[in-house]
Amino acid sequence: MDKRRIRQLVDHIGQLCRASDKPVRIMEICGTHTVSLLRSGVKSLLGDSLRLISGPGCPVCVTSQGYIDAACELADRPDVTVCTYGDMVRVPGSRGSLEQRQAAGAVVRVVYTPRDALQYAADNPGRQVVFLAIGFSTTAPATAATVLEAERMGLANFFVLTAHKLVLPALDALLADGEAAVDGLLCPGHVSIIIGADAYRPVADRWGVPCVIAGFEPLDMLAAIAALTEQIVAGRAEVQNVYGVAVSPAGNRVAQDMLARVFAPAPAVWRAMGTIDASGLALREPYARFDAAEQLDVQIGPDHQPPDCACGQVIQGKLDPPACSLFATDCTPLAPVGPCMVSSEGTCAAWFKYNPRSLPPAQVSHQ
Repeated sequence: MDKRRIRQLVDHIGQLCRASDKPVRIMEICGTHTVSLLRSGVKSLLGDSLRLISGPGCPVCVTSQGYIDAACELADRPDVTVCTYGDMVRVPGSRGSLEQRQAAGAVVRVVYTPRDALQYAADNPGRQVVFLAIGFSTTAPATAATVLEAERMGLANFFVLTAHKLVLPALDALLADGEAAVDGLLCPGHVSIIIGADAYRPVADRWGVPCVIAGFEPLDMLAAIAALTEQIVAGRAEVQNVYGVAVSPAGNRVAQDMLARVFAPAPAVWRAMGTIDASGLALREPYARFDAAEQLDVQIGPDHQPPDCACGQVIQGKLDPPACSLFATDCTPLAPVGPCMVSSEGTCAAWFKYNPRSLPPAQVSHQ
């Protein structure tokens, strides 16, 4: 790690902020950025020179409560196996979690890829196998590829319950809302590999907010924050890519074509944000036979929040985790109330683990 370069960037950012006639507020959209900023100490290095705000970049956290309840209802069916990424298992629904269903005898399997779920379906033709398809443009191509493989194999017992989401419509919704005052966007590296740097130009042009794409190492993130701060102080709103080693202007065209073949943009419900037009991905008609909601008559109910849980406000950048009355008291990683304390990319979990100054004294003593 180049400590000298890190110090130079931190000092540069501080000088820029002191030269500004208003506070500088930057939203990191990606949950991995949130965790990396706290774990590496970058957030603490910047001190009060600017405010870093977490956005809706944790796929588990933005998944609606209605979807969680539907997944639990599926798990209750005796002939159904629910396959899911690990972060989803402990997310509380209104009537418990998948982990609790599993303890009661439901067949819930943690998988690392949708291909694992497909293989389980092929090996167990007597089970209805439902893969919980969550995530952004990073994970959606793998789901699309798996649906195409299921079609090739002629499987009749493999389904997906899709909750894939698209970042850009959510950014438009956040910036239109105006409650989360944001001067610049630290854009996600993984998503940008797929969609490309040019995808952010309409956001920068429409809202006058600079967008900078970053990797996940301290130097990468600080370089991006410095670039954003320079633009903010100068009154510019451009798209910059400081993650050129992985992100191209046009993105991954093969992945984009696969997504367009299998999925179509559709309205999607985001936790606490409501329905956002064209922010989700629905299976196209040729692949409707793999749609769990349609084929297995799954009803996804309305979104709702646990009492006093502020996860919905946290993922919209409207408040930091310590401002939630449940944070680190009634809501901890061992006993989570909301998904932000469950997911490995959740803002509340990251604050709890890497920012002990935000914890009550009783919790600090146990760290």
